[in-house]
Amino acid sequence: MLKYSLKRIVKLIPVLIAITLIVFTLMYLTPGDPALQKLTSQGGEVTPELLSEVRHEMGLDRPFIIRYSSWVLNVLQGDLGNAYTDDQPVVPKLMKALGYTASLAIACTLFSVIIAVPLGVYTAIKKDSLFDNIIRIFTFTGNAMPNFLIALLLMFLFCIKIRAFPVIATASLKGMFLPTLALSIPMISRFARQTRADVMSQLSEEYVIGMHARGVKERVILFRNVLHNSAGSIITIVSLQIRVLIGGSVVTEMIFRWPGIGNLMMNSITARDFPVVQGAVLILATLQILVNLLTDLSYFLIDKRISLE
Repeated sequence: MLKYSLKRIVKLIPVLIAITLIVFTLMYLTPGDPALQKLTSQGGEVTPELLSEVRHEMGLDRPFIIRYSSWVLNVLQGDLGNAYTDDQPVVPKLMKALGYTASLAIACTLFSVIIAVPLGVYTAIKKDSLFDNIIRIFTFTGNAMPNFLIALLLMFLFCIKIRAFPVIATASLKGMFLPTLALSIPMISRFARQTRADVMSQLSEEYVIGMHARGVKERVILFRNVLHNSAGSIITIVSLQIRVLIGGSVVTEMIFRWPGIGNLMMNSITARDFPVVQGAVLILATLQILVNLLTDLSYFLIDKRISLE
């Protein structure tokens, strides 16, 4: 397993290099002058001499290839540079924001799995019952609604009508509730539908019919065999949703002002703070790659018939 992991990591190094080159090129071609943006935000008169001096201090007057090579060399040493807006190191800012995004992703994933898996199993057992039809309607609706609409509806209900939560989420468990719920509703819908489909498929298999004929208890068949054989597809959709949460919770973080990495990226793009954007994309891409690797390893752990090769 260690050998396989190392081989996968080595093969993904060119992918990271390509990602850094693409992101750096996009930032380089983005309209706007970060030096002018910085001076304008500070107030005062912006003279051509002052602008030229600040551009030199920020390294914006150097050729593209030199700037890119210097950035890559610094990244290899664990240095993502300093932010243009406040001259503070980028790494601590990203780590702080990543902690908030990670806590939101973990809470959302755990909450969704705890709710969706039992719901999916029960609706599979009670196929075509009234409860199953009601849950199918809710999961279809939740899966179809975009995150930003769910977030706005929750904000309107809980923040404006009931006034149980502040409009701007605080960095606390209470502040995490609405963003977690907004991201969890579509996830619960997808998990429940996938679990229901997988369990129904397994229940029609011959080994389940044979175990019923031998008098094996229903809960043993369900939890020891059916769920175990359905775990692969459930892990697949969970890993897909984790990757979506890592890089795709930008809108929800912006709506609730959750201080995660998505919110930081959007503010940095607006401020032309390119070192922060480049560092954030690099970290998110690395996390996506690691999630892919962990997902592949989990298949091997739950089913020894699967070969890592």
